[in-house]
Amino acid sequence: MACSGVSSLMNPSLFFATSQLNKGLPFSAHSTHSAATTTTTSFGSLSVRVRASSSSSEGMATVEEKLGIKIERNPPDSKLTQLGVRSWPKWGCPPSKFPWTYSAKETCYLLEGKVKVTPDGANEAVQIGAGDLVVFPKGMSCTWDVSVAVDKHYKFE
Repeated sequence: MACSGVSSLMNPSLFFATSQLNKGLPFSAHSTHSAATTTTTSFGSLSVRVRASSSSSEGMATVEEKLGIKIERNPPDSKLTQLGVRSWPKWGCPPSKFPWTYSAKETCYLLEGKVKVTPDGANEAVQIGAGDLVVFPKGMSCTWDVSVAVDKHYKFE
């Protein structure tokens, strides 16, 4: 399965540049990322410049709220440090399914795992996994369906 799906994993600009170069057509691209670095790599007569963020997790977070659960995917390390996440207690469990009620607001950061959380009365689940910072509201009752063993830091408020 080597190389299958490679084009779907490439940066669209890089894919376009490569296709233009392969056709012998000129190409130039401009990027305006802050705190980015530029790397030039040569492959024979082909030179590829790639601009990337200086920290893989900085600036890539996405936040969503679904069914009362707030999820920040890939929060920056600076936020995790600011919250003191690494000093919070840890909890883990193997793949399993169980009911849970939050007697207090819980904020957790998943180090490992994959879970479908279905709030009571909901027709759909919220998926969370490794790298997610999640806030569950006080009073929520739900079912955890753990498909990949969980290891998380957590804090109740």
